[in-house]
Amino acid sequence: DAMERYLRTMRDDLVTLALRHGSAALAEHLKASIKQHGSAKLTAVTLRMVEQASTLAAAVPSVAHPVHLWFRPLIARRLTGEGIATLGALIEYCNARGGSWWRSVPRIGALRAKALVAWLRRHERTLGVRLDVDVADIDTRELAPSSQAQAIVVIGGTSHEPRLAPFERLAVPTSLSGAIGAANGPTNGHSGSNRATSFSFIRAPHDLAAIHAYLHRYRDRPTTLRAYTRELERLVLWAVIVRGTPVSSMTVEDCEAYKDFLAKPAPSFVGPKQSRASGRWRPFAPEGLSADSQAYAVRVLRAAFAWLTEVRYLAGNPWSAVHDPVTITREVAVQVERALSPKLWTELRR
Repeated sequence: DAMERYLRTMRDDLVTLALRHGSAALAEHLKASIKQHGSAKLTAVTLRMVEQASTLAAAVPSVAHPVHLWFRPLIARRLTGEGIATLGALIEYCNARGGSWWRSVPRIGALRAKALVAWLRRHERTLGVRLDVDVADIDTRELAPSSQAQAIVVIGGTSHEPRLAPFERLAVPTSLSGAIGAANGPTNGHSGSNRATSFSFIRAPHDLAAIHAYLHRYRDRPTTLRAYTRELERLVLWAVIVRGTPVSSMTVEDCEAYKDFLAKPAPSFVGPKQSRASGRWRPFAPEGLSADSQAYAVRVLRAAFAWLTEVRYLAGNPWSAVHDPVTITREVAVQVERALSPKLWTELRR
């Protein structure tokens, strides 16, 4: 009887420490068990969690602590399954991937990721490591697929610190939009100096709407649409942020400058592959564009501007005066010794 009382007291002390220092999920579980049974009923799993919580009674989170000391077993297993064994490794993982870090961890959804990030931020001082600002970003399409308006970003900033967004989330400042009657516009009443003055065949009040109209032609060709969108969004971002000009004001000199930019994009426009909803999305990959890809981009833009001129949105096509980037054509010698003789061809056909 004395031993039983001693063990019960020891268990109650452990439960008290777990309620005080354990995870919120463990505390709720223990409270519910106490309410139902009068005292906590401990399974093998909860006993281990209670024992671990008791060891943290006088402890604070450390970057060297294993994730299973602070998070529920299910979450800890999913993190360690991706090689995230410690709190420090989790912070490094988040900082490396930005707001969409959780997409790389199976069965860690947006809301659970938000809770983990909030916990890490509360303990930044004791951990001694800070999460990057954009790690708190959550893909709004994941939480509210019908609320795309929340994701719109007005691009701007400087070439060193740009505010970038992919085409589907893009908004351009009015003065650089090419809109009719925009501020600081030329005498023809447009902020785009190359806007046609005659009746336009498309209802496009500004450059983005005109580009959308062009891309709409390829709605039934998803591969082409994706490739053309990529090239046009790159141009819009460069024109507004780097060149400070509307797309509908681009001259031959602007086109030549952009051709040079394709060969060597600014570091702030380059980054590893990220979700298009992430604040870390960048229009160019770290490896840059090959000469063939640069030439392809120029051809896509020349064709797009030709169409915008044909439908009388633009007065002319500046890309028509721009040569394609030089590409290298490698000749491969025919391996005559591996050809088939006429007799063998006859046999093969037979």
